[in-house]
Amino acid sequence: MGVVAVNTEASALIDLVIITGFSGAGKSTAMAAFEDEGYFCVDNLPSEMIRSLVDLFMHAGSKVARAAVVSDVRGGSYFAGLAAMLDDLRASGVKHRVLFFEASEQTLQTRYKETRRRHPLAPSGSVSDGIARERELLAPLRDRADVVIDTGGLTAAMLRRKLADELLPTRTPGRLAVTFESFGFKYGPVRDPDLMLDVRFLPNPHYEPELRPLTGTDSSVVAFIDRDGELDAFYERLHPLLDYLLPQYLAEGKAHLVVAIGCTGGRHRSVAIAEHLAERYASGTEFLVEVSHRDVARPA
Repeated sequence: MGVVAVNTEASALIDLVIITGFSGAGKSTAMAAFEDEGYFCVDNLPSEMIRSLVDLFMHAGSKVARAAVVSDVRGGSYFAGLAAMLDDLRASGVKHRVLFFEASEQTLQTRYKETRRRHPLAPSGSVSDGIARERELLAPLRDRADVVIDTGGLTAAMLRRKLADELLPTRTPGRLAVTFESFGFKYGPVRDPDLMLDVRFLPNPHYEPELRPLTGTDSSVVAFIDRDGELDAFYERLHPLLDYLLPQYLAEGKAHLVVAIGCTGGRHRSVAIAEHLAERYASGTEFLVEVSHRDVARPA
């Protein structure tokens, strides 16, 4: 394989990130984080096509300044050439970073069990067999990685925050990524939130038989929570607080903020409030808003 021929002086490309690693270790979450920061992103790209894409990006007429590419074992036989392609990139002087994601076998197996997906290297066999085969294929790439991240114990929100804090120094100024995450205290607190709100003082729809199977996304549940005006009274105090705090975090240089809202079971009150806040703060252009409901799918 020949060295990639590029004209680095005329190129607009200043940051190329190549993402690889174990299936289920968080590559998709990482790609979403880079995309939110304005990177041109391509998923599941064979190594030979990466060469062509880099050539295009390095062309004098290219307007792509930042790009992130995911290449992994889904590429089949084409994946075998990724290590050689990385060596060619290094030899050609193309500025790039290799980001490698990994997790323990137990963590990966748990994630596959939760999503009920098949491992790409063991479509008809066990996940454990697929992970073992993948580990052999990935060994040369891990050795070539600039950054290795073990995502064991990290939620998607925590991983996005880690990437924003450590690997996205060129992020677009003036945008704060905010995650509003609902949860149930009976299942344990959210890990590592920046702000946590306990809303168990509000009327609980769980004790109404017709409302119990529903969630906080249902208008009848929201109406019940606000039956005596308690929810509106809460918002009258909460909105000014967040209106003050969020810009302060942004000014301090924070890239990602997690606001956790907890009720007893994580199905009604916390969900309704997380949805309300996400809708309110997504209406402007200052924040990149995400909503997450950790326990909403648990049995009522």
